[in-house]
Amino acid sequence: MTDSEVSLLLHCAAWRGLLQAQVQVELSERFNRQTDPAVDRHIEEVWTERVSKEPWLFNGSKFRLHSFCLSSSSVSHPACTPPPHTPSSDRAEEQQGDTPHSRQRMEKSCITHSLHDAAQSSLDRRSRAVNPVESADSVSALSPASSTFSKNADDPEPLLTLRLGLTCYKDYLGTNWSCRVAELRQRGEAEFGDALALLAQPLGVGGVLCTADGQVVLIRRSQKVAEAGGLLDIPGGHPEPKVVCERLGQAVCEEQISVDMMQQRPVVSELFSSVCAEIRDEVNIPLSSLGEPVLMGVALNHTSAGRPSAEFYVSCSLTSDEVRKLYWKGGAEAHESTDIVFLGRTEVLQLDISSRLWAELCPSAKGAVLLYQTVRPDSARGQRQPDAQPIAS
Repeated sequence: MTDSEVSLLLHCAAWRGLLQAQVQVELSERFNRQTDPAVDRHIEEVWTERVSKEPWLFNGSKFRLHSFCLSSSSVSHPACTPPPHTPSSDRAEEQQGDTPHSRQRMEKSCITHSLHDAAQSSLDRRSRAVNPVESADSVSALSPASSTFSKNADDPEPLLTLRLGLTCYKDYLGTNWSCRVAELRQRGEAEFGDALALLAQPLGVGGVLCTADGQVVLIRRSQKVAEAGGLLDIPGGHPEPKVVCERLGQAVCEEQISVDMMQQRPVVSELFSSVCAEIRDEVNIPLSSLGEPVLMGVALNHTSAGRPSAEFYVSCSLTSDEVRKLYWKGGAEAHESTDIVFLGRTEVLQLDISSRLWAELCPSAKGAVLLYQTVRPDSARGQRQPDAQPIAS
């Protein structure tokens, strides 16, 4: 199945998803968006216009996904390729998680996939007519799916490294959502060898939330949200750099946040805990009723120039009736949606582009559904998938 709006950057099907201890991050200014005076002026113009029309919008710091790195213990490759050197590299070398020693250690143990290269590979696959088995196998090339690579889900060894910089919501609207995004991609390729170099590429999160009676939770987005108004979505949002700083005892405004204020384990913690916080705020489910998030993979939203989103599976100890009642009582972000919808697990596994409901899903929900179908995180974890391949983009 192909859908021009979404594709999978990577999935974690070999392990039925990854737990928090199996994921790490590398933080560096090298992974920030490349700046340019003309682009920055355009961003300010776009932001001023958007806020004049939608005064409820506010800017905030976000994490930028630059690339990802799979452990050599899970892939057959001698070493990873270091990211391209930029002028900011020298300033960033001594930052948390980015010392020459830590970088050398990481480069000896993993293989890196740049977001641009992986996204282009995904786009190339979507441009060809492939059957579901071929498509699923192609995506598996970015995330090991052979029995040789299978790991026990309780293995604490980090298997995936996400390479993160910083960006903000204003830059996102002024680049990924700009009418000039094609030009920005061309300039990025010509000037930096990376079509995404000038784009914000903020990392989102989303949660496939499953109730105790086997129902998957969808919410209908309000017409007042910035993207995909009126469409069905999963609960989601962004991991927040400011939250990481606050947990480290640093009181700082959004504009002052920098990578050197961060530490890698608190960032991973925020990545995983933020999806539960979004479920709490959007669906009004207490955190005590939610299971440990399981990272299924990363999907790309091509309606916003391939913006990445980490998609999780989260179990819930409440039934769908109990969840419905809590939703209608209203949570902290109840204004972001207008209705709640439940689908059985079997219905979600059978969804495809020919389904009537598929057209009602926003791109982020489509990506999460594809990952859920591919990873099957609620099956026995630590086991290889059955031969019958689910749908993949």
